[in-house]
Amino acid sequence: MGLPIRGTLLNTATVVVGSLLGWALGARVPSAAMEIALSALGLVTLGIGVKLFLESKNVLVLAFALTVGGVLGWALGIQAGVEGFAEWARVSLGPLATGRFSEAVVTTSILFCVGPMTLLGCLQEGLEGKIELLAIKSVLDGVGSVFFAATLGPGVLVTAAIVLVFQGALTLAAGRLRALARDPELLAEASAVGGAMLLAIGMGLLEIKRLPVANYLPALVLAPLGTVVARRWLPVHADPVDGV
Repeated sequence: MGLPIRGTLLNTATVVVGSLLGWALGARVPSAAMEIALSALGLVTLGIGVKLFLESKNVLVLAFALTVGGVLGWALGIQAGVEGFAEWARVSLGPLATGRFSEAVVTTSILFCVGPMTLLGCLQEGLEGKIELLAIKSVLDGVGSVFFAATLGPGVLVTAAIVLVFQGALTLAAGRLRALARDPELLAEASAVGGAMLLAIGMGLLEIKRLPVANYLPALVLAPLGTVVARRWLPVHADPVDGV
């Protein structure tokens, strides 16, 4: 039958390889060129975020999920925990932890772990044993790792471990998320939350405004739950019926 998380292992490997390649290339590229490349990555991230954000079918649910989820994440100290882990990794690696190490860890861990391809890919492997989506994601993340490691430094390597743990756990828990995988509306709202988080990452890369993006992670759970509640308690528009 093979390993239950083959797709995640492949994804982890491409992030490691891409990070090492980007780290090596980054030392040979002028700083001005690096800034241009980082701005380009910020613009692309903003574009992807807008695309995902617009998938929402209920803005009220999205606003609720992001607001309550952000406050809950703050209360739980999620952003502080991620930054603390990044700082621990930086200190542990010593002189190897060059560049914008902590920013690289936080930015790429959110970028590589939030989004419909992550969720759908892990559900596909967990429920069907197929890794096609995660294989595509692996290529995309590998290419992204090259650019992010070249511009932000070797902190992207730490993200490989986060991808392994997060996606591996999601794949193994796929059976409990079967209902989510079969409901396009629930997936759309979760994707929209991911889009909002990518917008925040893009703004940070462009140095427009830095937001505690990790604090919004609970919104990924609250958005589908809010959609279920909205279906039950809010009025829906019925199709017009002749004579009514």
